[in-house]
Amino acid sequence: MPRLILFNKPYGVLSQFTDRGSPAKRATLSDFIDLPGVYPAGRLDRDSEGLLLLTDDGKLQARIADPAHKTPKTYLVQVEGEPDDAALAALRRGVALKDGPTRPAEAARIAAPDLWPRDPPIRVRKSIPDSWLKLTIREGRNRQVRRMTAAVGFPTLRLVRRSVGEWTVEGIAPGEWREVAAGGP
Repeated sequence: MPRLILFNKPYGVLSQFTDRGSPAKRATLSDFIDLPGVYPAGRLDRDSEGLLLLTDDGKLQARIADPAHKTPKTYLVQVEGEPDDAALAALRRGVALKDGPTRPAEAARIAAPDLWPRDPPIRVRKSIPDSWLKLTIREGRNRQVRRMTAAVGFPTLRLVRRSVGEWTVEGIAPGEWREVAAGGP
């Protein structure tokens, strides 16, 4: 039976077990998860938070992470400014990025979600409002959500992955993990 771990990755943690890229010690998965043989199924940038899946099963890992399977990934995104209907429509159509157009996304304005505080907190500028979006994509390019919101004129301030397929971060505190049955999205 494959193992599947749901981990709420805190801000500033690398989505890998070792840090070979910096002389300074940066937080990695090994600071939170001491389970032999599990590996991330996909990635979250160091400055992103939320659900990261880990498994010991290569086929499950590929099914979750490979864009060909179009597993939906839902993000709560705090952006600078207040996106209008035209910006949301552009996200829903797909956005032209330097590495090609994105697939259409599900995009909606939402009220500020009830999330854990981020450490460090995001920068707040009194003269520029911020707002929240719920964005669901079915691919996973490098820094894709951040690049999409910037392309429509609303830079990302905070990015939290809420779910991947049927799995969600609900009820898991930052830095905590839970093992679940690997039924599949």
